Amino acid sequence: MAQSRTYSIGDSVKEYGKRLFAFIRGKVNTDEDAQDILQDVWFQLSNTTEIIDQVGAWLYRVARNKIIDRYRKNNPESLEDYAYENEDGELNFKEILLADTNNPEMQYLKNLFWDQLNEGLMELPSEQREIFILNELEGRTFAEIAARSGENMKTLISRKGYAVKHLRKRLRTLYDEFINY
Repeated sequence: MAQSRTYSIGDSVKEYGKRLFAFIRGKVNTDEDAQDILQDVWFQLSNTTEIIDQVGAWLYRVARNKIIDRYRKNNPESLEDYAYENEDGELNFKEILLADTNNPEMQYLKNLFWDQLNEGLMELPSEQREIFILNELEGRTFAEIAARSGENMKTLISRKGYAVKHLRKRLRTLYDEFINY
């Protein structure tokens, strides 16, 4: 069993400071914003009472959360403007996935959603993944897909339904994390 290494704040700053700053700076508009966030990360580390097994992972998680907090506080656009529930209570992430923005924070969130969507798609059986991609992302109708594949349209609709349920559940966690943090 591996033992966890105890870090002092000074050791953590020396080991992770430059890389953590570069990580943060790549996701915010200015050096000043990056410095502010980095200081918040060090402050949170100095005030934590929890035992941290993986200091590096903890620091990057806190930094990511601080970046998101800053984005949500300073940006009039919110994630809720892009992902919403329709009248049936279903989440629609199409707006965030297809948003065209020059905002670095929004781009970060967009990339995070695409990563999660791709991971979720890879968890699906190939038939469900294919129908979801063809219908939702490529905009093909079930009739077109059925004609091309020779599959029954009801089978295709059923497969997509299973894919949507899985992806909705997977993306719901991410949505809740950002909205309710």
